[in-house]
Parts: sequence; structure tokens; C-alpha cells
Amino acid sequence: MKRIFSGVKPSGDLTLGNYIGAISNFTKLQHDYDCLFCVVDLHAITVPQDRQELKKRVKDIAALYIACGIDPNKTHIFVQSEVPSHTQLAWILECHTYIGELNRMTQFKDKAQKLGTDGLSSGLYTYPVLMAADILLYDADLVPVGEDQKQHVEITRDIAIRFNNRYGETFVVPEHFIPKVGARIMDLQEPTKKMSKSENDKGCILLLDEPSIIRKKIMSAVTDSETQIYYDPQKKPGISNLISIYAIITNKTIDEVVEEFKDANYGTFKKALADKLIERILPIQERFKDIRNSKELDDILDAGRDYAMHLATRKINKVMKKVGLGRH
Repeated sequence: MKRIFSGVKPSGDLTLGNYIGAISNFTKLQHDYDCLFCVVDLHAITVPQDRQELKKRVKDIAALYIACGIDPNKTHIFVQSEVPSHTQLAWILECHTYIGELNRMTQFKDKAQKLGTDGLSSGLYTYPVLMAADILLYDADLVPVGEDQKQHVEITRDIAIRFNNRYGETFVVPEHFIPKVGARIMDLQEPTKKMSKSENDKGCILLLDEPSIIRKKIMSAVTDSETQIYYDPQKKPGISNLISIYAIITNKTIDEVVEEFKDANYGTFKKALADKLIERILPIQERFKDIRNSKELDDILDAGRDYAMHLATRKINKVMKKVGLGRH
């Protein structure tokens, strides 16, 4: 059976974008693959974090994984920092990654342009190599990612191929998986930007938002001066984003959504979208409350850690032997 690895960073509350772009795909893929889904807390500390808040969010995200439909009987859910091989392999891979490759990573360039490099950590710069280690450690065949993470999977492939060419077959060279609809959900207030908690609270729907808040955010979403509902991300980014959201949560195509609302106005469409969204999110919130502080959650994370540790230890030992590290 082929294997999938993916993870979510606990640096903020999970958004609708996280759910549509990542977790909803996990629930579909878990039936056909050996799946490892990780809370990547090591990635979170590339920027300063409150210690207690980080610990809380780690368990929040693990609970939301399960609440969103990831089945711990079919998948393995664990916390990245509880498996030391991630950082071991990351250092080895850093020594096989070129500065020029990291300089081309657009996410770091964007942050450096916005904030300047003086305040940015070296961890933020080498973040793609840790992500490569996350993936290659488990011989993942497929990596479900959002559009903005595609470049990181590409550098992972380059590193794996380079390592394999130098030392012989060691790593599976992974493929990225990006869904055709909803791969990148945009901000409701600034629909040319990705939905992000750090950018705009009013433009971002959180999975734990109250229904009244969800409705208010949808109804106030930015659209345009036209009245006709059709999909055109360039000319009509706001309404196109809402159409994408409606399509993905109702399991319909873009064309089906446009046909359904061809005679409706924006207000009617937004109300229907809010209804569908609340209908989808309420059961997630109820399941989250049930499991968040339960022993069941810790048992699931313990089992996931043990499975991941078994795979990771075998792989890091193989890598160290090939590179020539250690006495034996």
C-alpha cells in the first residue's frame, strides 16, 4: 500500500482554508493509503510562540483532525517533536541542500521582503529542508498540500533524487497532490490573498467559530459591483472564492454551483453558503468538544507516535549508515 504524509502547523487556529485545502482531502485519502498525519510543532517555532499556547494548539489540532473525520483506526496521528528523527534527518539533508535552492523559496522571500531579514530566524530559512525530512523519513509516495506548498514538495524531490544518486536508492521520491477545487481558499475580505488567521480576522473563518460569526463573515464577504453569479477568479475573485467554497463543501462541481444559482443574487447565494457551511462545521465542533480533553486523544497520539517512531528509526539508521555517521 502506498503511503501519505502530511501535517498542519499549530501556529494558529485551524481555518476553513486548512479544512478545505488539507484535512478534507485527508479524510478521502485515508481509505486507500497508509496515512501519517502529523502536528508539525517544530515548524511553528520558526517564529516566537507562547509556550503554553503552543502546547494547547498541538492538542487542539490533533482533536480537530479526528473531529473532521480522520479515523485513527485507519491512520496514524502524531506530534512531530515526539519523533527525534525528524530533526536528525533535517540536519543531514541540510548538508545536501544548496543555498541557491533555499534562496528561491518564495515564502521566505515574501517574508524577508515584508519584514526584512534581521528579524527572521535561520529556521525559517531552512524550513523547507525540515519539511523534506518530514516527508522522506516515511517514504511517502504522496503529499497532499495547498498550492503555496507545492514548491516545498518540489525541493523535497530534488533533495531525494540528489541523495539517491550520491548514495544509492534510499528515499522514495514523492509526488504532490493538489485538489482541483478549493486548493487555495482566499480571504473573504481580500480575495486576492490566501485565507490566513494572521492576515485578517474578518476575512478568515475558523473551524471553531460560533455559527453566528460564520454567518456574519460570509454575508459581509467582499464580492463586486455585478449581480450575476459566475466563476472567474481574475475578474471576480470574491464571488469565485465563495463558489469554490460552496462546491467543495457540497461535493459539487463549479459548473453545477453556477447553474444552481444562475438566477440568484449575491445575498441569496451567500445565505445558502452560510447555511451549508454551518451545517458542515457544527458536527465538527461537537466532536471536538467530546474528544479534546479525553484520554482517548492521548491514547491515539501515543499509538501514532509509536508507529512513526518505528518507521523513522529504521530510516534514519539507514541514512546514517549510507552517509558514514556513527561507529558501526
